[in-house]
Amino acid sequence: MKNKTNLFWDLEFTGLHQNTTLISIGIVSDCGKTFYAESTSYDKPQCNEWINENVIANLFLKEGDNDYSLNRYRILGNKEEIKEALNIWLSQFEEVEMWSDCLAYDWVLFCDIFGGAFSIPKNIYYMPMDIVPVFKIKGIDPDINREEYSGLKDGAIKHNALWDALVIQACYDKLMQ
Repeated sequence: MKNKTNLFWDLEFTGLHQNTTLISIGIVSDCGKTFYAESTSYDKPQCNEWINENVIANLFLKEGDNDYSLNRYRILGNKEEIKEALNIWLSQFEEVEMWSDCLAYDWVLFCDIFGGAFSIPKNIYYMPMDIVPVFKIKGIDPDINREEYSGLKDGAIKHNALWDALVIQACYDKLMQ
Protein backbone atom coordinates (compact mmCIF):
# COMPACT_ATOMS: atom_id res chain seq x y z
CA MET A 1 0.00 0.00 0.00
CA LYS A 2 1.31 3.45 -0.91
CA ASN A 3 1.80 6.24 1.61
CA LYS A 4 -0.87 8.89 0.85
CA THR A 5 -0.31 12.57 1.63
CA ASN A 6 -3.09 15.15 1.63
CA LEU A 7 -2.12 18.46 0.07
CA PHE A 8 -4.24 21.53 0.78
CA TRP A 9 -3.82 24.17 -1.87
CA ASP A 10 -5.02 27.41 -3.33
CA LEU A 11 -4.26 29.50 -6.39
CA GLU A 12 -4.72 33.18 -7.00
CA PHE A 13 -5.35 34.28 -10.57
CA THR A 14 -6.18 37.32 -12.66
CA GLY A 15 -9.94 36.89 -12.83
CA LEU A 16 -12.91 34.59 -13.24
CA HIS A 17 -12.75 34.23 -17.01
CA GLN A 18 -11.49 31.81 -19.63
CA ASN A 19 -8.12 33.50 -20.22
CA THR A 20 -7.18 33.99 -16.57
CA THR A 21 -3.52 33.51 -15.61
CA LEU A 22 -1.80 32.24 -12.48
CA ILE A 23 -0.62 34.83 -9.95
CA SER A 24 0.39 32.55 -7.07
CA ILE A 25 0.06 29.04 -5.68
CA GLY A 26 0.24 27.88 -2.08
CA ILE A 27 0.30 24.27 -0.88
CA VAL A 28 0.42 22.84 2.63
CA SER A 29 0.93 19.11 3.25
CA ASP A 30 -0.63 17.21 6.12
CA CYS A 31 2.94 16.59 7.32
CA GLY A 32 3.68 20.33 7.57
CA LYS A 33 5.69 20.91 4.39
CA THR A 34 4.81 23.98 2.32
CA PHE A 35 5.22 25.18 -1.25
CA TYR A 36 4.63 28.77 -2.30
CA ALA A 37 5.24 30.38 -5.67
CA GLU A 38 4.49 33.77 -7.14
CA SER A 39 4.41 34.15 -10.89
CA THR A 40 6.38 36.84 -12.67
CA SER A 41 4.51 36.10 -15.90
CA TYR A 42 0.84 36.68 -15.05
CA ASP A 43 -1.15 38.94 -17.37
CA LYS A 44 -1.07 42.23 -15.43
CA PRO A 45 -3.61 44.08 -17.65
CA GLN A 46 -6.22 41.46 -16.62
CA CYS A 47 -5.98 42.55 -12.97
CA ASN A 48 -8.86 44.75 -11.93
CA GLU A 49 -8.91 47.03 -8.89
CA TRP A 50 -10.16 44.25 -6.61
CA ILE A 51 -7.37 41.84 -7.69
CA ASN A 52 -4.74 44.57 -7.23
CA GLU A 53 -6.00 45.52 -3.75
CA ASN A 54 -6.75 42.01 -2.44
CA VAL A 55 -4.33 39.66 -4.20
CA ILE A 56 -1.36 41.58 -5.63
CA ALA A 57 -1.07 43.59 -2.40
CA ASN A 58 -0.65 40.29 -0.47
CA LEU A 59 2.24 38.95 -2.51
CA PHE A 60 5.44 38.99 -0.49
CA LEU A 61 8.33 37.39 -2.40
CA LYS A 62 11.12 39.59 -3.68
CA GLU A 63 14.04 38.85 -6.00
CA GLY A 64 16.43 36.62 -4.06
CA ASP A 65 13.78 35.20 -1.68
CA ASN A 66 13.81 31.78 -3.35
CA ASP A 67 14.18 28.91 -0.85
CA TYR A 68 14.57 25.40 -2.21
CA SER A 69 14.15 23.48 1.05
CA LEU A 70 11.68 20.62 0.57
CA ASN A 71 10.06 21.56 3.89
CA ARG A 72 9.50 25.23 3.00
CA TYR A 73 9.82 25.76 -0.75
CA ARG A 74 9.51 29.36 -2.02
CA ILE A 75 9.95 30.59 -5.58
CA LEU A 76 9.42 33.78 -7.52
CA GLY A 77 9.51 32.87 -11.18
CA ASN A 78 7.81 32.41 -14.50
CA LYS A 79 5.42 29.57 -15.29
CA GLU A 80 8.19 27.21 -16.47
CA GLU A 81 10.28 27.86 -13.34
CA ILE A 82 7.22 27.25 -11.15
CA LYS A 83 6.53 23.99 -13.01
CA GLU A 84 10.10 22.78 -12.44
CA ALA A 85 10.01 23.75 -8.75
CA LEU A 86 6.61 22.16 -8.24
CA ASN A 87 7.74 18.92 -9.90
CA ILE A 88 10.72 18.74 -7.54
CA TRP A 89 8.66 19.52 -4.46
CA LEU A 90 5.83 17.10 -5.36
CA SER A 91 8.30 14.26 -6.07
CA GLN A 92 8.94 13.82 -2.33
CA PHE A 93 5.44 12.39 -1.87
CA GLU A 94 4.58 8.83 -2.86
CA GLU A 95 0.84 9.38 -3.45
CA VAL A 96 -0.99 12.72 -3.30
CA GLU A 97 -4.62 13.69 -2.81
CA MET A 98 -5.29 17.38 -3.56
CA TRP A 99 -7.83 19.26 -1.37
CA SER A 100 -9.03 22.79 -2.11
CA ASP A 101 -12.04 25.09 -1.79
CA CYS A 102 -14.30 25.98 -4.76
CA LEU A 103 -11.58 24.66 -7.01
CA ALA A 104 -13.02 24.89 -10.53
CA TYR A 105 -10.64 27.60 -11.79
CA ASP A 106 -7.82 26.49 -9.50
CA TRP A 107 -7.74 22.92 -10.86
CA VAL A 108 -7.73 24.05 -14.50
CA LEU A 109 -4.83 26.43 -13.81
CA PHE A 110 -3.01 23.82 -11.71
CA CYS A 111 -3.19 21.34 -14.59
CA ASP A 112 -2.14 24.12 -16.99
CA ILE A 113 1.12 24.59 -15.07
CA PHE A 114 2.10 21.11 -16.29
CA GLY A 115 0.72 21.51 -19.81
CA GLY A 116 -2.70 19.96 -19.17
CA ALA A 117 -4.44 17.34 -17.06
CA PHE A 118 -2.69 14.41 -18.74
CA SER A 119 0.70 15.87 -17.82
CA ILE A 120 0.28 16.32 -14.06
CA PRO A 121 2.78 14.27 -12.02
CA LYS A 122 1.82 10.59 -11.78
CA ASN A 123 1.77 10.60 -7.97
CA ILE A 124 -1.19 13.03 -7.93
CA TYR A 125 -4.64 11.48 -7.80
CA TYR A 126 -6.35 12.75 -10.96
CA MET A 127 -9.55 13.85 -9.19
CA PRO A 128 -9.13 16.87 -6.89
CA MET A 129 -11.17 17.00 -3.70
CA ASP A 130 -13.26 20.04 -2.73
CA ILE A 131 -14.23 20.91 0.86
CA VAL A 132 -17.45 22.65 -0.30
CA PRO A 133 -19.51 19.43 -0.58
CA VAL A 134 -18.10 18.30 2.78
CA PHE A 135 -19.51 21.46 4.40
CA LYS A 136 -22.87 20.71 2.75
CA ILE A 137 -22.89 17.04 3.81
CA LYS A 138 -22.07 18.05 7.39
CA GLY A 139 -25.05 20.47 7.37
CA ILE A 140 -22.86 23.59 7.43
CA ASP A 141 -23.63 26.51 5.12
CA PRO A 142 -20.94 26.23 2.40
CA ASP A 143 -20.88 30.04 2.31
CA ILE A 144 -19.54 30.19 5.87
CA ASN A 145 -16.54 32.45 6.48
CA ARG A 146 -13.60 30.05 6.29
CA GLU A 147 -11.32 31.99 8.65
CA GLU A 148 -14.00 32.16 11.34
CA TYR A 149 -14.91 28.49 10.93
CA SER A 150 -11.28 27.36 11.04
CA GLY A 151 -10.36 29.65 13.93
CA LEU A 152 -7.46 31.13 11.93
CA LYS A 153 -8.40 34.81 12.08
CA ASP A 154 -5.39 36.46 13.70
CA GLY A 155 -2.82 37.86 11.27
CA ALA A 156 -4.88 36.78 8.29
CA ILE A 157 -3.66 37.70 4.85
CA LYS A 158 -6.74 36.53 2.98
CA HIS A 159 -6.27 36.01 -0.74
CA ASN A 160 -2.64 35.07 -0.30
CA ALA A 161 -2.50 31.53 -1.72
CA LEU A 162 -0.35 30.13 1.09
CA TRP A 163 -2.56 31.61 3.83
CA ASP A 164 -5.69 30.35 2.06
CA ALA A 165 -4.15 26.85 1.80
CA LEU A 166 -3.55 26.90 5.58
CA VAL A 167 -7.18 27.92 6.12
CA ILE A 168 -8.38 25.12 3.82
CA GLN A 169 -6.31 22.62 5.82
CA ALA A 170 -7.73 23.92 9.12
CA CYS A 171 -11.29 23.68 7.75
CA TYR A 172 -10.63 20.14 6.51
CA ASP A 173 -9.21 19.10 9.88
CA LYS A 174 -12.25 20.50 11.72
CA LEU A 175 -14.72 18.98 9.23
CA MET A 176 -13.12 15.55 9.55
CA GLN A 177 -13.23 15.46 13.38
